[in-house]
Amino acid sequence: MLIKEFRIVLPVSVEEYQVGQLYAVAEASKNETGGGEGVEVLVNEPYEESGEKGQYTHKVYHLQSKVPPLIRALAPKGSLEIHEKAWNAYPYCRTILTNTYMKEKFMIKIETWHKPDMGNQENVHGLDDKTWGNVEVVNIDIADKDSISPKDYKADQDPSIFKSEKTGRGPLGPDWKNELANNPHCPHMCAYKLVTVEFKWLGLQSKIESYIQKVEKRLFTHFHRQLFCSIDKWIELTMDDIRRMEEETKKELDEMRKNDEVKGMAADD
Repeated sequence: MLIKEFRIVLPVSVEEYQVGQLYAVAEASKNETGGGEGVEVLVNEPYEESGEKGQYTHKVYHLQSKVPPLIRALAPKGSLEIHEKAWNAYPYCRTILTNTYMKEKFMIKIETWHKPDMGNQENVHGLDDKTWGNVEVVNIDIADKDSISPKDYKADQDPSIFKSEKTGRGPLGPDWKNELANNPHCPHMCAYKLVTVEFKWLGLQSKIESYIQKVEKRLFTHFHRQLFCSIDKWIELTMDDIRRMEEETKKELDEMRKNDEVKGMAADD
């Protein structure tokens, strides 16, 4: 088991992020779907259990070209599907990813707290001292070009050059976090993402768990750069708008998987 906590600071409020995240998820799903691969939405509905209320989703990710060659070589045909079950009780969210072939030998759990701070809270998930002592904290700077590989870079998703017409936010310079912390007029927040990875396969466990954590960092970085640079598209939307958009996106994804070419972020070798 390998646990890391990723901290992503953004120049948006916690309330704004709730809409922005859901908008960006829908758009990212469309960008990754085609040629029989990508995202399939099975369930998207409200839930209530043990006093917790939120939105429950169950998605299937069809991943043939999205996994490294090593896993493609080992995995039987048809086994490269990830089931994602998510309980979004915002500002807390819990997501669990599993695979029907690997069963209990594979699990990724992502627990996220969204807080109105600059990412300076320690152990926001309330882990016991021993577990927290083994957690590596990774700070992600969405404006850092060096954190993006050349094949992932898109100029229209670069916070260091993007300026929002509707909010006036951006571009984010080298010292943007300090400037943000000292500006009482600009909202800010941090997504604290605790990622627990289990891959129980003798001889491969450590290598694959480290690889998966590397993939999660890549996805979080790419996603949040895209989220901020699309702010003018979602900043005026309501949650009702988002739910309508999600329903439309579900239908689009079904068509895109059947009719579009394979597209999106391919696996790192």
